[in-house]
Amino acid sequence: MIDDRLGALRQTADGYDLVFERRLSQPVEKVWAALTIPERISEWLMTRTEVDLRIGGRFALDWIDGAHAMVGEIVALDPPLLIAWTWPHTEHPDSLVRWELAPDGAGCRLTLIQTKLRPPHLLDVAAGWHAYLDCLPGGAGDDITPWSAARERAVFERYQALAPA
Repeated sequence: MIDDRLGALRQTADGYDLVFERRLSQPVEKVWAALTIPERISEWLMTRTEVDLRIGGRFALDWIDGAHAMVGEIVALDPPLLIAWTWPHTEHPDSLVRWELAPDGAGCRLTLIQTKLRPPHLLDVAAGWHAYLDCLPGGAGDDITPWSAARERAVFERYQALAPA
């Protein structure tokens, strides 16, 4: 399912926080698996993934196209409701990615927050997460939705309207 709602950009003293809220039809346990089990993550995030699911554990993503790689550390963990890891990058060295899940009927509510982002990389991150979040419901279910570069480009244009001055 495609969700066209844009993520929110919130200015902070350290840059910008990017916040996405989604309601998913899958229950918390299935979405948790899609966020924490390497094989499930790879289905929707298009990465080779390593997860040591503990505080201080390694969380590594290596995109299959070879364009990006990230090695972070899990800094918050409350299965199956919360996981957060660092996302060090030259453009945002102190960034943190936080996933929160809450039961909502037969499905769940998901909140994704990435902190301490800075322009111009901010818009790329926003469009990227938006496009990958479109794939997450399939990764949490049985209907894998492939990521689309065209979809990410299209949504990037919409995020440009939110660009900080």
